[in-house]
Amino acid sequence: MAHRLLARRIWTLSAKDIRRLPASSPAVVSASFSTSLQPSSPRVSFLSPTHALPRGLPHTSRRQVSFTVQDNEDFTERVVNSELPVLIDFHAQWCGPCQILGPRLEKAIAKQKGRVAMAKVDIDDHTDLAIEYGVSAVPTVIAMKGGDVVDQFVGIKDDEELDSFVSKIIGK
Repeated sequence: MAHRLLARRIWTLSAKDIRRLPASSPAVVSASFSTSLQPSSPRVSFLSPTHALPRGLPHTSRRQVSFTVQDNEDFTERVVNSELPVLIDFHAQWCGPCQILGPRLEKAIAKQKGRVAMAKVDIDDHTDLAIEYGVSAVPTVIAMKGGDVVDQFVGIKDDEELDSFVSKIIGK
């Protein structure tokens, strides 16, 4: 019943009625659409200058642990021409093991604190890259250094195996 009344109230409120509402009181607008029995309190934007973040919080720009490849040019620029070793995670949205491996791989790479990068390639979106690198099953992870493939594996690995794989790639 309350939903019908609310729907009727919304449909009967015309644009002319909305223009007549005072612009300085957003509480009036929210109160006219409220379904609760409690009086509506004015909404406060946390982006307003009075509610800014404390100045003591540091804002540092950090390099992303992983990135999604957008196209072939992006792959060439960010993976093949990368100064860092790059792990390429060939995956698919429909692949269950890929959904398990992805976060594990990101965690293993995050432990290296910027000494290695991770590129995510969806094989459904970038079939040409998957064919070029001989990906016949997912998940497939290929390690590249200086534009050359140095190692790879297919399937799921546990955290310890991933840590040793990543350490081997960066030369630890």
